[in-house]
Parts: sequence; C-alpha cells; structure tokens
Amino acid sequence: MSEPIINLQNVSIYQQDNLILSNIDFSVSMGEFVYLIGKVGSGKTSLIKALYAGIPLAEGNGSVVSFDLNKITQKEIPFLRRKIGIVFQDFQLLTDRTVRNNLVYVLRATEWNDKEKIAQRINEVLEKVGLPDKIDKMPHQLSGGEQQRIVIARALLNEPELILADEPTGNLDPETSDEIMNLLMSIKNNGNTIVMATHNYYLLKKYQGRVIKCENSKLTEFDDNIAAIDFSALE
Repeated sequence: MSEPIINLQNVSIYQQDNLILSNIDFSVSMGEFVYLIGKVGSGKTSLIKALYAGIPLAEGNGSVVSFDLNKITQKEIPFLRRKIGIVFQDFQLLTDRTVRNNLVYVLRATEWNDKEKIAQRINEVLEKVGLPDKIDKMPHQLSGGEQQRIVIARALLNEPELILADEPTGNLDPETSDEIMNLLMSIKNNGNTIVMATHNYYLLKKYQGRVIKCENSKLTEFDDNIAAIDFSALE
C-alpha cells in the first residue's frame, strides 16, 4: 500500500495562543476526495493552512506530499507548495493584470523560464477548466464562477498531487457551485487528491466523498451513509 499523501498523528494546531485542534489523527490516500465541515471557527481553515505549512504543528507529527511538516525549513516551503494547488473562496487573483498574466506570474515564480512552455501550460489548464477564450480578460470582466475556474486553473499549473480548497463555492450561486463541483470531481477522477472545506451540505449529498467534521477541537469522521445524516444538526 502506498504512503498516505497526508498523514497527521497526534497533531495539535494553535492560532497564536489559542488551541484550535488537539491530538488529531488525519490520513488521506492518493485519489481521495475529502470534505471538511463544521462551524465557523471550528478549525477547517487552520487545518488547511497547516497542510501547506502556513501554520506550524505545535505538537505531533505530520507529513504532506512526502514533506515532513515537523522538519520543513522556510526554504523548503515553496517546494512543498509547488506540489499543492490551493483554491481560495475569495479568488485572490491579481486584479491589475489579465488571466494570462496572472498565470504567467505563478509560473515565473516557480522557475518556469521557457516562454513556449509557459504559453503551452497556460493553454492546457485553461482548456481543462473550459475557459481558453478568457485568456486576455481582466478579473473584473469575469463572473464569480469564471474567476473561480481561473483560480482552479492556477492551482493546476504545476501539476500538483494535492488540491486544498477552502470554501471554493462559498461566494457562488447554486448553479455555479454545481459547475465548480463537477470540475473538481473531474480533476479528482484524473488522479488528484482533494481536501475541501465547505458549509454547503447539499454538495455532500450530491458529490461523493469522505466527510470529516471539525468540532470541539477534534476531527470526527462520518460513515458512508451520507444520505442519513441530519445536516441541520451540524450547524
């Protein structure tokens, strides 16, 4: 059996002096789709930040995409993040430049230098998200759903093993949320691993995945019978 792409053992996570998650065990295998659910402030975003070394592990042991989170240095963090694609709720596109130049910026920052290869890779990811015709648009000229597709394209640029998505449908209407979920599921079906924080419990019933709840500083996993969960009781 292959090594888990995420493996946390007895991990505690703090934000400043506040304990967010305590003594958690969390393992994700290659190719899984995992939902993180829970109330605001329950630790979903903190867990995602810890996975890309945005927050250090206060206690316990952790590894992500073969990087040891306990031993990782500041110089190594950019290399960890090249193997992870991050999708934010609020897009975080650079508003002063086109879609093309948003993507060029990321590739240049990750040491792509060949102009032809850069152009080819940008075309490839825009085809994957269905927006090759938006390459010369500014972010403000795109709908929310289109911006989120561009964010997903950006996350795919370096062919990451793992996608971390923090409320990727949080600012979108239901129809557009479905479009984004179908895109994420197609990416998962191509072999990527996805961990997604969400408040949209409708998506859990419609799109299959493991469900992990953050509550009272702990992680709890639901069984496979998602349809039987009373999601109204989870808020």
